[in-house]
Amino acid sequence: MKYTTILSFDMETDIGSWTPFYDGLVYGTPRILEILAKSEVPATFFFTAEAAKLHPDVVKNVDEAGHEIGCHSLCHETLGDEIIPIPGLKPVLPEECYHRLSLATQILQDVLGKKITSFRAPRLWGSTAMVNALEDLGYVADASYPMFYYQKRLIPYHPSREDWTAEGGMRIVEIPNFADMTIESKDIHGRDRDQWPLFRTESAEALMVHVENMLDFYQQKNFPAALCFYMHPWEFYEMPQGIIHYGEGGVLPDPFIVKNCGEFAVRQLDKLIVMLRERGAEFATVKGMAGIKINEQF
Repeated sequence: MKYTTILSFDMETDIGSWTPFYDGLVYGTPRILEILAKSEVPATFFFTAEAAKLHPDVVKNVDEAGHEIGCHSLCHETLGDEIIPIPGLKPVLPEECYHRLSLATQILQDVLGKKITSFRAPRLWGSTAMVNALEDLGYVADASYPMFYYQKRLIPYHPSREDWTAEGGMRIVEIPNFADMTIESKDIHGRDRDQWPLFRTESAEALMVHVENMLDFYQQKNFPAALCFYMHPWEFYEMPQGIIHYGEGGVLPDPFIVKNCGEFAVRQLDKLIVMLRERGAEFATVKGMAGIKINEQF
């Protein structure tokens, strides 16, 4: 069975929103690029504008390696609707979306020297206001839809200006992120269907169990399979354990967040690519998958 697969990386501070550091971006990205080059796999790297401005050399290295550069907001702020309550991380006002996205896009394009056409919202917290802003800014693809949470869209679709989770007539293509919709969720938000970061906390083989489940699921529904995986560069560089101090305090990440970051994650990404390809994966960038949808193959 042939199926389209995206490998994508959210280029942000270490451990998501929980630190201001960029060790993963600097030291983890080369490890990712090495694996992708060996496997001849294209990928999409979603940079926050802050990350790109502070580390333009990393942006250029990714671009020169032949991968797509996308936008991941201005500085990892929440642009969409809240899915899971997190203290201190409230969404920006809907009327702020266009300005922030416009500024982030301009900064990234100045660093890259090319047009940016793909986006992913931090934490997969998207919204109708956000997608409308992306459409108006000329984006062709948004890989923000959390399949584990909204559950309705299983393949790429054109969203509605009135409801970004519904099909409509917009030009932009919305790409759902991989989740195993065959399992019965035991979490109120459905997070146990979202298989990040299983490749790292357990193994590539453990993730492939859920891939097989979904490939069978798509086949039963007679849908073309489209799998979009998201990861982060800090997962490929060893992260500190315990309390991380900075500023006026510190954070203590849940153990699974930093488990097996570094060489183990590198090996599992390598294995995952091999297993996905053996199962029939054809790899694409986010922009590439949007092009497949526009050509009505989904």
